[in-house]
Amino acid sequence: MFRVLFLGDIVGGKGRDTVAQLLPRLRKDYAVNYVIANGENAAGGNGLTRSVADELFALGVDVLTSGNHIWDKREILDFIDDYPRILRPGNYPPDTPGNCVFLTEVGSPPRPFAVVNLSGRAFMPPVDCPFRTLDSLLGQLPSEAVILLDFHAEATSEKVAMGYFADGRVAAVLGTHTHIPTADERILPGGTGYITDVGMCGPRDSVLGVETAAVIHKFTTGLPVRFNVPDSGDGLLCGVVLEIDLENRRCLSIERVERITS
Repeated sequence: MFRVLFLGDIVGGKGRDTVAQLLPRLRKDYAVNYVIANGENAAGGNGLTRSVADELFALGVDVLTSGNHIWDKREILDFIDDYPRILRPGNYPPDTPGNCVFLTEVGSPPRPFAVVNLSGRAFMPPVDCPFRTLDSLLGQLPSEAVILLDFHAEATSEKVAMGYFADGRVAAVLGTHTHIPTADERILPGGTGYITDVGMCGPRDSVLGVETAAVIHKFTTGLPVRFNVPDSGDGLLCGVVLEIDLENRRCLSIERVERITS
């Protein structure tokens, strides 16, 4: 069987350090064949830079997905087209830089394997319909491809709907964006692995990866504040391990993974 480790949104330096410390052991413990991580907050808590992307690839991440914060560091526009393993949501306008699908081959004998990235619309920046976009993308991929979808969305209802919409057509629908892991991992009736949100990799004592005092100040005063990612304290890693039958293109199991490190 083919095992994929999918890591939730990596937040800042603490998130990267946590992944660096824990990923080798996770690979060994779960006999992981492939690693995917959401990297849209990996550079200082917002966006992605070339050096941070290179760092994460050097750690053993195979594909970086993203979401609405992918454009927060303007330098991404200078290099995203050169990095096919960095994905941006596919329901941006057609002429948007970057790729939304990474297609490769895995296993023995080799089989087509694709990672797809889409963004939700509820309580999110305006983008095209993710459901219709998924239909279009699936029509462009090989019919025998094993497909994993990172659905970067806010509303749980939209995520659950996407799970059932894609059930039986992709191997897994993995929700990202909220940084809070949900406890609803399961295999849908058509054989698709699903979880509403994978969670994040970042500082444990934080508000979604941001210093707690700043967030509390904003909530209690309504005034603008500068958000920073704590460098000290425990690190939290959240992810899921998927066991996939490559021949039948179905998910056999999905297990939440949570680790804490200082």
